[in-house]
Amino acid sequence: MDAETGPAAPQDQWKSYCRTISLLAFQSFGVVYGDLSTSPLYVYKSAFSGRLNNYRDETTIFGLFSLIFWTLTLLPLLKYVIIVLNADDNGEGGTFALYSLLCRHAKFSLLPNQQSADEELSTYYQPGVGGPISSPLKRFLEKHRKLRTCLLLFVLFGACMVIGDGVFTPAISVLSAISGLKDPGPGGIPDGWVVFIACVVLVGLFALQHRGTHRVAFVFAPIVVVWLLSIGVIGLYNIIHWNHRIFLALSPHYVIKFFKMTGKDGWLSLGGVLLAITGTEAMFADLGHFTAASIRLAFVGAIYPCLVLQYMGQAAFLSRNMSAVEDGFYQSVPSLACIVVMFVTTWLMALVIIFVWQKNIMLALLFVVVFGSIEAVYLSAAVTKVPQGGWAPIVFAFVFMLVMYLWHYGSRRKYLFDLQNKVSMKWILTLGPSLGIVRVPGIGLIYTELVTGVPSIFSHFVTNLPAFHQVLVFVCVKSVPVPFVPADERYLIGRIGPREYRMYRCIVRYGYKDVQKDDENFENHLVMSIAKFIQMEAEEAASSGSYESSEGRMAVIHTDDTTGTGLVMRDFNDEASGASLTRSSRSDTLRSLQSIYEQESGSLSRRRRVRFEIAEEERIDPQVRDELADLLDAKEAGVTYIIGHSYVKARKNSNFLKTFAIDYAYSFLRKNCRGPAVALHIPHISLVEVGMIYYV
Repeated sequence: MDAETGPAAPQDQWKSYCRTISLLAFQSFGVVYGDLSTSPLYVYKSAFSGRLNNYRDETTIFGLFSLIFWTLTLLPLLKYVIIVLNADDNGEGGTFALYSLLCRHAKFSLLPNQQSADEELSTYYQPGVGGPISSPLKRFLEKHRKLRTCLLLFVLFGACMVIGDGVFTPAISVLSAISGLKDPGPGGIPDGWVVFIACVVLVGLFALQHRGTHRVAFVFAPIVVVWLLSIGVIGLYNIIHWNHRIFLALSPHYVIKFFKMTGKDGWLSLGGVLLAITGTEAMFADLGHFTAASIRLAFVGAIYPCLVLQYMGQAAFLSRNMSAVEDGFYQSVPSLACIVVMFVTTWLMALVIIFVWQKNIMLALLFVVVFGSIEAVYLSAAVTKVPQGGWAPIVFAFVFMLVMYLWHYGSRRKYLFDLQNKVSMKWILTLGPSLGIVRVPGIGLIYTELVTGVPSIFSHFVTNLPAFHQVLVFVCVKSVPVPFVPADERYLIGRIGPREYRMYRCIVRYGYKDVQKDDENFENHLVMSIAKFIQMEAEEAASSGSYESSEGRMAVIHTDDTTGTGLVMRDFNDEASGASLTRSSRSDTLRSLQSIYEQESGSLSRRRRVRFEIAEEERIDPQVRDELADLLDAKEAGVTYIIGHSYVKARKNSNFLKTFAIDYAYSFLRKNCRGPAVALHIPHISLVEVGMIYYV
């Protein structure tokens, strides 16, 4: 029996894997390949819209098809399917994924609050890829901050071109498809109705987006598959019926003949040819929704052969019916945005080959020379059509890039102000355990962007109101250059100052793809994590024989239960909750307001109500027991969230550009974005905001 089931297990796993890949490949048709699949509608028409229309002969048609064929083969197939899809960031793709990979293997990141503990994340380095290596090029780029800033701007521009492309491409693709219904005869649909139908289709498409990627994929995948099979069969029919000699054009020799005969006019037509690969970047950008294997399977198994047959069939038909080529609007808008994004990807991939894959620099140069030169030629042709409409995505890209960089610049200047004005530990230690103020019952969560030290907001608060909670926790919510942070590695817990100060630090880490949802049990997890940290610190101190707490030491701690915390967690009902509130230090008015707020707020009413107690059966050190008791008493008294309500101003001696960027642009963005309390899901009934002015 065992002998029969043994080999069957890998076979079942392989069948399950094949079913999963096939399903994902099917779904990718409806999400990834929409633009590529509809490109045959307008490629030849756009290529002949310029002066190439004067070269209506078989040699020109064959050369144009050969150019389309080799463009499809070299860029989507060779560059993306075979090479670029291997450069995923833990399954994620796109421009920012490449930049994230580079920032983890070289000090290219401009994020200010990075720490060495982030490199210990299980998702930080990819399996099979070693840690960062030293090289003259790497040291040169890390040394010059202006070069790292230029790299960031380069990445932002590429990402913003995707946004600019996304503004126009759906409208152009749908309008091109609907325009097939238009007929100049008396029975055709008028132009106005074509535009109206296209608008209705676009509204329907965007109305489906919020349903999720998988639902959209299942709706549109069958349509795209039927479309691909149809154009493939039509292309095959045209080849057989009109001109089977088109197979000769698969030779790159026809590309050379094409440029020899058409010269500059042929070069200008490259903008139309470029439309054949519009949407190629989506294969890498949408990698996170699917897998590299499924995207490869869909492209190699259906997209590539069907498109080649269709372009070949069109060329065979046009070689016998040259009058069928219609003049149309040169659709340079998506082509320019597409080639810019591909050009950015090429240069980022070269850096990934050097610093992430740790290959020879000559291999990276070869990659740039082969693909960068092809894309540079296409880019030069597309740029000539900027006045005809290509300027639109460039303007959008620059606006979005300016917004992103202004936000980055203002946030960085604000962080540097906090870093330069943080409270010294010497000042904290001179105040003594009471910190020179009245320590009231409760836990105070002070939100800050600093990962070390005490922020100036704390001294600003206690200077104006000399009282604070008996337990202080400095909470830092930060982003790390990985797509996802595992839940059991999200929290870093540490201590600030001696044990009797009852001051802790909690760093909450998120990846760039993580969604910062409202953690309904954040307070309970925080208490359990601090309790576990106290226990771990005591055990290490006992083994070393020293009970001195180590400032700056952080430990990755996250627990969903009380294991290892020395605590017992019990659920309690509303009556017990009311009794607990009665014992707390809160007034009757505040308890009444909190009760009303919890009834109105659905998220708070769903939160799990628990009570912590110290486990009596466990043998706990007396000092640890006292610290745990203080922590639990503070939790019973209530948790208060303290965040800074900051006003960022440029210094008086700042130049005009800095003053405009900080006082007007950055301030405008801050006023029109979600406030920190909303972004961090802080309950308003427990929120205290401290006003501060930052002169940066």
